[in-house]
Amino acid sequence: MKKTKVIQSMTGFGSKEAQIPPFGAVSFELRSINHKGMEVVIHLPDGYASLEGKIKKEIEAKVRRGRITCSMQIVGGKTSRVFFNKELLKEYLGACKDIRSRFKVKGEASLDTLLHLPGVVSLVENKIYAQQMWPRLKKIAVAAINDLVATRKKEGEALYNHVASVARLLDEALDVIKGRFKKSVSERLAKIKTDDERVGFLKDSDITEEVERLTFHINNFQDILHKNGPIGKELDFIAQEMQREANTMAAKSFDVSISAKVIYVKSQIEKIREQLQNIE
Repeated sequence: MKKTKVIQSMTGFGSKEAQIPPFGAVSFELRSINHKGMEVVIHLPDGYASLEGKIKKEIEAKVRRGRITCSMQIVGGKTSRVFFNKELLKEYLGACKDIRSRFKVKGEASLDTLLHLPGVVSLVENKIYAQQMWPRLKKIAVAAINDLVATRKKEGEALYNHVASVARLLDEALDVIKGRFKKSVSERLAKIKTDDERVGFLKDSDITEEVERLTFHINNFQDILHKNGPIGKELDFIAQEMQREANTMAAKSFDVSISAKVIYVKSQIEKIREQLQNIE
């Protein structure tokens, strides 16, 4: 018997808080939901935009698929500094002097007016603080990411158990269908009088190939469940093939009990596909 493999769900949550004197109290929070590929959205305080690439790299080292939203907050820390553009102010003053001289305008610009001119005073990102903090911020970020991965694995274990159990039910249902099909075909052929009718009946109603292909897909599905890395997309593709074979079986079925069992198979495959949407 194969060893149970814990797969990752794409739904999870992780967080970590810590003090980083003298910069302040830092908190990281991550949430993930299902997504076709990998998407990372990071929200950082003013002054820490330069760390976005570093944080994204840490997330992508642990998570392969899903939409990840990460937010960082810092309380009590200094994140930006005032920038005074002296050269620009000189240009403004020169322009004011030219206007007064050219148009005979009286009066002087107040300090308040000068400071509110566009670009004279602004807040700029203090990259020095961000880079100084990164070694300690990284530890907090990694702890939050590990917390996220732990919750994804916990939910992934439940998903694995459910999907694996449904796959076993499909195996059992196929055994029943194979046994019933063999019996019902023999009964029907015994009632047909001509060879042409027998050939026509088998051509329209023989589901042997569909059963064999569906059996192959189920076995392949169970094997993929034990692979390492993201397997959600691969499993969903196999489930689509399983669904296609089941639909063909339903169209060919001439026996009421087989039809009922095929409907059951289709419903179980649909359940699997719903769960697969959340597997990494």
